[in-house]
Amino acid sequence: MVGAGPGDPSLLTLGALLRLREADVVVYDRLVSDEVLSLIPRRVRKVYGGKDPGSKGREKQEELNELMLGEAKSGKKVVRLKGGDPFLFSRGGEEAEFLRDRGVEFEVVPGVSSALAVPAYAGIPLTHRGYSSSVTVVTGREAGSKSRLEWSKIAAGSDVLVVLMGAARAKEIATNLVRAGKPADTPMAAITWGTTKRQRTVTTTLGRAAKEGEADAIEAPSVLVVGRVVSLASKLRWWPEKASKSRPRVDAAASGSPPSRRGSRTPR
Repeated sequence: MVGAGPGDPSLLTLGALLRLREADVVVYDRLVSDEVLSLIPRRVRKVYGGKDPGSKGREKQEELNELMLGEAKSGKKVVRLKGGDPFLFSRGGEEAEFLRDRGVEFEVVPGVSSALAVPAYAGIPLTHRGYSSSVTVVTGREAGSKSRLEWSKIAAGSDVLVVLMGAARAKEIATNLVRAGKPADTPMAAITWGTTKRQRTVTTTLGRAAKEGEADAIEAPSVLVVGRVVSLASKLRWWPEKASKSRPRVDAAASGSPPSRRGSRTPR
């Protein structure tokens, strides 16, 4: 179970890179960037395991579980490559349970989550002594029809809220927070395509985002950040416009070009 990070290949960990180079098979999500895929050696078999928008998630997950099980039982070294961190809103825990129940040993290589990296690339420090000392991370997309999110507790629970996979529900999320007592003038940011050259940040307030049409500019894939720290974005913004041209380059030498793929990528 390997985390690929949020998109920028320089955020891939050394542990992740070593596992990719040792692998026989890599089963990768649509959340994994082409730049990261280009680091996989040519000899490695690459299998697209992404769940495209509108696909049947449960059936697809069962297929992926059986695929990993079959490859592992045949003696192959299998890397399940997931965008962000494999154990944060990425079904890594479910897949690990499936494998352990069937006698397959595994290890987990944590990845840099977009919950941390994307706000940082947008110039938003999640904690700051003058603004915040607590952070809550929630998903904007839950399994099943009944939500387990308690908005009254979330609204009052911490200084900063980070929502992953919440672009399609931005208006609903903002409305729920305001109804739960979060001030309507609380700053909110939506960072699209975070850590990539396509990164774009839209800043607003909960009150404006809750209004009809105000959340239309928020596109997927986006990370939502709610809290006073969002006000620092204009001052601390550095990527991609202000990124140093001399920053280290991740070279795909001897790795070859990435495989063909379906769907878009949403870092997580």
